[in-house]
Amino acid sequence: MLKQRIITALILLAILLPALFYPSPEPFVAVALVLIAAGAWEWGRLNGCTGALSMIVASACLGLCAVCWRLGWLEQSMPVLWSIAGAAWVLGGAWLLRRGVAGWPAIPRSLRLFGGVVALWLAWLAVAQARVIGINFLLSILVLVWVADIFAYFSGRAFGGRFSRGKLAPAISPGKSWEGVWGGMAGVVVLALVWAWADRSLGASVPSFYSRLSLHGAGLLFIAVLFMAAMSVVGDLVESLIKRSAGVKDSSGLLPGHGGVLDRVDALLPTLPLAMMLVSLGTS
Repeated sequence: MLKQRIITALILLAILLPALFYPSPEPFVAVALVLIAAGAWEWGRLNGCTGALSMIVASACLGLCAVCWRLGWLEQSMPVLWSIAGAAWVLGGAWLLRRGVAGWPAIPRSLRLFGGVVALWLAWLAVAQARVIGINFLLSILVLVWVADIFAYFSGRAFGGRFSRGKLAPAISPGKSWEGVWGGMAGVVVLALVWAWADRSLGASVPSFYSRLSLHGAGLLFIAVLFMAAMSVVGDLVESLIKRSAGVKDSSGLLPGHGGVLDRVDALLPTLPLAMMLVSLGTS
């Protein structure tokens, strides 16, 4: 399994890194589009669709993203759209987690499919706009999610159950603890401070997510990164809820050793639009 994970990771890096650092954003945006379409296919399967219907779901998501690309939305400021997307993730995520695993099948499948396509489309549009802004800006958002996940894992392993009486969401993801969440939050605060300092020291040509927020005060930066870390957990829990409802461990086997695309991007689905919301409101 470890060998398989390493091989898959190396193949993904061989595709993603050249696309990411290419002078123009188009290659990376195209690769992200393929991954999002694959995620939409997985979404159809998780919601009980046949192979043909899952392909229709993937095609609908692909077509929606392609139309937005063609219309030039990647270069447009969209504070209203990102505010709506952010509010939907905060309220919708809380509502879904409150209803729990049993509440998911009660939602009409057509509504579940529509919501998934919209969430994936918004994530693609957000990551595409972030890449258009600049590599430093995009990486600062992606690394935030990765650091939150890594620190949460090791904090949970080291301190899980020592300071809190119960698990974070035992019916959805029994392995997650409150100590893991706090560790992830501590990690992203350190990351934000170090990255903002590095931007100033190195004279970054494209400000990072943290540098943009720090222009409005350290308090806003602190609150924003804690909020982003919390919402990355929400994204992870929502996908876990859906997989548990579907009775599967992974969203698919598209990425051998890693599960599916949704397993890799679940925490990014809310955080990417929310990052765009925060910077859009800060510059509007």
